[in-house]
Amino acid sequence: MDAAFAKKRKLEQCDGEGKAQGGSHFVAEEENQPNHTSLMFGIKEGIGSLARTLKLFESLKVNLVHIESRPSRRSKDAYEFLVTCDRGPEDLTEVIKELKSISVYVHLLSRTNSDNSANGVSSSVPWFPRKVKDLDRFANQILSYGSELASDHPGFTDEVYRARRKEFADIAFHYKHGQPIPKVTYTEEEIKTWGKIFDKLTTLYPTHACREFNHIFPLLVENCGFRHDNVPQLEDISNFLRDCTGFSLRPVAGLLSSRDFLAGLAFRVFHSTQYIRHGSKPMYTPEPDVCHELLGHVPLFADPAFAQFSQELGLASLGAPDDFIVKLATCYWFTVEFGLCKQDGEVRAYGAGLLSSFGELQYCLTEKPDKRPFDPAITAETKYPICEFQPTYFVANSFEDAKEKMRSYAATIPRPFSVRYDPFTQSVVVLDKKEQLKDMINVMQGDLNILRDALQKVS
Repeated sequence: MDAAFAKKRKLEQCDGEGKAQGGSHFVAEEENQPNHTSLMFGIKEGIGSLARTLKLFESLKVNLVHIESRPSRRSKDAYEFLVTCDRGPEDLTEVIKELKSISVYVHLLSRTNSDNSANGVSSSVPWFPRKVKDLDRFANQILSYGSELASDHPGFTDEVYRARRKEFADIAFHYKHGQPIPKVTYTEEEIKTWGKIFDKLTTLYPTHACREFNHIFPLLVENCGFRHDNVPQLEDISNFLRDCTGFSLRPVAGLLSSRDFLAGLAFRVFHSTQYIRHGSKPMYTPEPDVCHELLGHVPLFADPAFAQFSQELGLASLGAPDDFIVKLATCYWFTVEFGLCKQDGEVRAYGAGLLSSFGELQYCLTEKPDKRPFDPAITAETKYPICEFQPTYFVANSFEDAKEKMRSYAATIPRPFSVRYDPFTQSVVVLDKKEQLKDMINVMQGDLNILRDALQKVS
């Protein structure tokens, strides 16, 4: 479930005539899971080196609940280990001290980037997924589940609706990477609610949505069953996106933290809801639903430039300090959720919060709001309201331009490494050693040779 990422704030967009609210997601940063801490360290190859390391944990009465290893990419002739302990960071001072004496390097991986100097670790990096299947580790660390609705939610007193919401949440809760997304049989009432929203919004898209959106939407109609009398299935859409840009959908049972949601984008994975808003107020939702996800977000994930821009946001978040997570989340809010762009001398909408809101999609292109050029450094510091139409929007010259600006901004994030996504293994490579950079240059040289050969044949 995506978000404008804020400290546990609930979306309560004003419900009024003509305001088909998009329900942009708001999430809260979660606390570290108590008594669970991950450590990454490298040890030189040698007879008995692993046994001695494990003995260290045993002697200090620290239980390991997870362990994995691989050849180290940071140091030759070393192996890298990732272990999860059943202790909090404050209880691992002695373990880290001893590890440093026998290891090439030690990193404490926490869910936050607080100062861990007391633990004797040279650098503290918030934990982040390295492989796409690692998303399973936090996918269910959500803020609310199933039928847990606020008292002012339109479906709060509707027991049938609450039970239905729990059905959807259970599907997501049991989902694991690599499985097909279970298909849902939507009720007649749910399809009717979808149809009302679909019919209203599709009248505005030709004149209000960006060119890329209007190019892709008919393809979704043709390939994924986008029509007023049918709620499309996440599995069908995910397969379509995967063929277009490598993006995929993953069902989610509730609100994720901003750090976790952005991490999904780094792997071109979008966490999506499957439930639909309460039928009593089809033009209003207090949280993102399948209408917001499919009508607002999905189309542009099939556009290569927008997909790359979204992934850049996600990659920038991996291992970033907490204050930069807030800044990246704000950039997400003003782009992926409420972004505008210039096309053919006019301004058009590309943000999902706009494209799924009948009222704000009209409002955003009027002279009422302030429109500013997109600049991540400025955008990241801009405050925004959450229960009214936006007073300020940021306008991108193009998705390519926005992507390059985000890359430049990401370079200012203080972290002791860079990251690169490997689409072949669906993993993130941490670049912090010269050997890795040399390997990357070799790959790039191979690509350049292919490009040079192709240019010669074309000419």
